[in-house]
Amino acid sequence: MPTGTVRINQKSHNILRKIASTEGKPMQAILEAAIEEYRRQRFLHEANAAYAALRNDPKEWKEELAERKEWDSTLIDGQEDD
Repeated sequence: MPTGTVRINQKSHNILRKIASTEGKPMQAILEAAIEEYRRQRFLHEANAAYAALRNDPKEWKEELAERKEWDSTLIDGQEDD
């Protein structure tokens, strides 16, 4: 996998090194996990903001609830629970 260089300040580097040492993992693995966590948090924040905007529009929210009701009917498919 190709790699690149990212510059971080000394304080962040020291923190990264300490976490990597404590976890027994390479600094690259810790940094990759931190980036993935940040990406997921941003995704959830954006999704929450989108739903908040949707809820603030009464017409659109009513349509959303109607669509959910339609989807709920698909759960009744005649299959027994495992």
